Amino acid sequence: MKMCKKYILPLLSIFLFSACAKKTESTAPSISFVSITPASLVIGQQNFTITFSYIDSDGDLGEDNADVKNMFVTDNRNGVIYEFRIPQLSPSGSNISIQGDLNINMPNVGISDGKTTETATFSIYVKDRAGNQSNTITSSTVTVTAP
Repeated sequence: MKMCKKYILPLLSIFLFSACAKKTESTAPSISFVSITPASLVIGQQNFTITFSYIDSDGDLGEDNADVKNMFVTDNRNGVIYEFRIPQLSPSGSNISIQGDLNINMPNVGISDGKTTETATFSIYVKDRAGNQSNTITSSTVTVTAP
């Protein structure tokens, strides 16, 4: 019995400490797909726009430094990654929740399989100034046609 009492107090202390430990909330941005327009395009004649919504609980999404890329779009047909910069969306050190929609003006894409028509989807994620990466979303399909 004496041996059992010896371990009860330390185990009880560990249990109480872990029960009171502060749970940390993720500060990574969260994104969701909205649209891709137009849904079909002709190579060399049209660009297209991907729109997505974002929520960032601490407001550090976006960057003032033009050399820093923080938005990444992957062409799921061939793995080509396009890098963009989201401008800073709230003042440094403000620690406020922000949300809204962002548009990605995509350059004209080609056909990767040699056919006259092809469909494509794109995967998107963003990173905030602290380096936290958002979830990855996938666009709806866009149809690409040769002229």
